[in-house]
Amino acid sequence: MGLSFRGEFNQKVDGKGRMSIPADFRVVLADGDPRSPENPLPRMVVLHGPHLKNCLHAYTIEAMEEIEEGIKALPRGSEARKRASRMILGKSWDTEVDKDGRIVLPQRLRQQIGLTGEATMAAMGDFFEIWNAETYAEVEAAEAAAMEAEFDGDFDPLSLIYPPGSE
Repeated sequence: MGLSFRGEFNQKVDGKGRMSIPADFRVVLADGDPRSPENPLPRMVVLHGPHLKNCLHAYTIEAMEEIEEGIKALPRGSEARKRASRMILGKSWDTEVDKDGRIVLPQRLRQQIGLTGEATMAAMGDFFEIWNAETYAEVEAAEAAAMEAEFDGDFDPLSLIYPPGSE
């Protein structure tokens, strides 16, 4: 298991779809690219599709290879394999971070998540999400309010990992 994505970053997106990938994320992408360090420009795979609900998912090459192995382990011709292949392999886009630390997101991917002006990149451990910054702020606020209501204002996110009485 390589390095994990951590943190949350906002980046400007220009009219051509160019956006910087945070340096911390580039380190993880390079760590998860078998061509590195011989090739200093790390590659990444971006998943898209309506099932992702307002965001894109970005994976290292090695993480995507693990996902592909999971798909290959499904029986050939099975509905599960067909569905997983279409929704994951068919909805993936490979790119490389350029020498300036940027990628160019195609217009169709930007349109899918309504990305203009500013993106939020949020770490999810083995991948990171790319959001329209305004949408991300709204979703995050709604999730925080729901947790506050559920736990009467006394919510500790570590309780998701270590529920009371589990130790």
